[in-house]
Amino acid sequence: MRKVSAVGLLLLTAACGGTAGGSADGDRTVTVYTVDGLAGWYGKRAEEFQAKTGITVRLVESGSGEVVTRAERERANPQADVLVTLPPFIQRASDAGLLADYAPAGSDKVADRTGRYTAIVNNYLNFIRNPKLATPAPTSWQDLLDPRFKGRLQYSTPGQAGDGTAVLLQLKHVYGDQGALDYLARLEANNVGPSSSTGKLQPKVSKGEIWVANGDLQMNLTSIRDDRSEFEVFFPADDRGVRSTFAIPYFAGLAAGAPHADNGRRFLDFLLSEEVQRTVATDALGQATRSDVPAQGPIAELLAGVEVWRPDWTAVVATLDADIAAYTKAVGR
Repeated sequence: MRKVSAVGLLLLTAACGGTAGGSADGDRTVTVYTVDGLAGWYGKRAEEFQAKTGITVRLVESGSGEVVTRAERERANPQADVLVTLPPFIQRASDAGLLADYAPAGSDKVADRTGRYTAIVNNYLNFIRNPKLATPAPTSWQDLLDPRFKGRLQYSTPGQAGDGTAVLLQLKHVYGDQGALDYLARLEANNVGPSSSTGKLQPKVSKGEIWVANGDLQMNLTSIRDDRSEFEVFFPADDRGVRSTFAIPYFAGLAAGAPHADNGRRFLDFLLSEEVQRTVATDALGQATRSDVPAQGPIAELLAGVEVWRPDWTAVVATLDADIAAYTKAVGR
């Protein structure tokens, strides 16, 4: 088990196997099942939250889908107070009854919200490349089909990773439903193989084990800053030369049957406060979701000239199982 201690924060990996909660109702703790990528931001916020409330934040990190799978397994004896994950998995959690009704204070200023979950950090799909090895640098979807990338390219698996699912959605946007499947079938010739974690692809690109991978902007920029990772981000252009992407927000919601529900509500209110949202650009290298906190920082700069579109997540969830089945068949798995 990997364990990182900080004032007010306990970070655990989901692979530890044990439960994260199970403590008495009176405990001054809040347990958060979260997708990876925000640990640094959480750490600073947890210190502030404990100083303000006396409540210790316990994080259990895993992949996007595993956050929901873990909560589903524990449905009869919930351990989490708050769930944080990416779409379309947060929508699946809501549909499965794993989230309670709660609108945090400040959520009225957030566009991406329902009565059960609210976007807390905006993030975007992108790709990363090793600038020393991927030369000339790929800039388009067609470039990624070049045979020089055989065994040197990898993307996280749609249906298992939120960012991998985002790759499939982006290609459907660019090439249409069948065109996306046809493209991914061709790309499979270069693909190293399945990966359930996008985060694990970052060091592989940085070390030159592979040259190109998918990513998300917030996580990749944080890795460049904090880990000195040697890769650069890019947005593949379509056949017209248009670069596009879409937001993949980190969504948070109160877990149904949360053992420390009041603490969970207070933590969600805290994350959506204007004061905390103003730290998103500088500390998390993401974008604030509140409309009264202006976009700034490196993400705003990198998105200049990139077309940003918005998926209909309800429609995405409705066809997701069929889309994943079609993808699996197309790539021969």
